[in-house]
This record gives sequence, C-alpha cells and structure tokens, in this order.
Amino acid sequence: MLLHLDRPADAYVLRGADGHRARVNDRELTASFLLAPDRLDEAWPVDDARLLDVAAIDALLAWQPEVLVLGTGATQVFPPAAARAACLARGVGLEVMANAAAARTFTVLASEGRRVVAAFVLAGDSSNRR
Repeated sequence: MLLHLDRPADAYVLRGADGHRARVNDRELTASFLLAPDRLDEAWPVDDARLLDVAAIDALLAWQPEVLVLGTGATQVFPPAAARAACLARGVGLEVMANAAAARTFTVLASEGRRVVAAFVLAGDSSNRR
C-alpha cells in the first residue's frame, strides 16, 4: 500500500476549537483570534460576541472576505444588529455559531477555495480586552 502525506496548501489550518481554546497548525490558542487560510491575527480584542461593535466588524471586513464565520464561544450568541448590518451593507455573508461548528464550517469553506475569514471568541484572560 502506498501512503502519501497530505499537506494542505493553506498557511494556516484550523484543527478544532471549543469555548476555551483552538488549535491552528500545531499551536494551541487560548485568546480570541482572527483567521483566514493565509493569515492569522492572535490579538483580536473581543471577549463577548454580544458586545461586538461596528469597529470590530470593520476590522474583519478589511480582510475582504466573501464569507465571515463568527465563532461565539461554547454556545451560539448573536452580535448586535448594527454589527450584523455592517456585513449586510458590504455584501458579506455572516455565519454565527458556536466555536466547534464554526471551526468545521471554516475548514469546509477554506477547502473549497472560498475567501473566508473566521473570528473566534475564546474565554480566557480578559484583563486587557473589551
């Protein structure tokens, strides 16, 4: 039997996420972060999706996604209407779900070559977050 090592072409591969941690490539992340197949920002200063403001959404939209996946922690929590409207006004699809589902959705969309950006809210040290 011939075996081949499958190496994804993307620079960043999301291996999984829950409400407290995520694994990107071989690194465990414990603070909220932004992710695209070719880009990772480990310093997303959001710790509660219910308080997500338009400025935080604008930072995500600057990555020019066609679809934005928002992982809201261990459970699904919807951001304020103004944040959702900011995506709609720019023609960007917004999918809101718990982190585990958001990780699976991001992986599928990235594997299809879609311009997807994911934002994950992780519970952790929130001493310098909003």
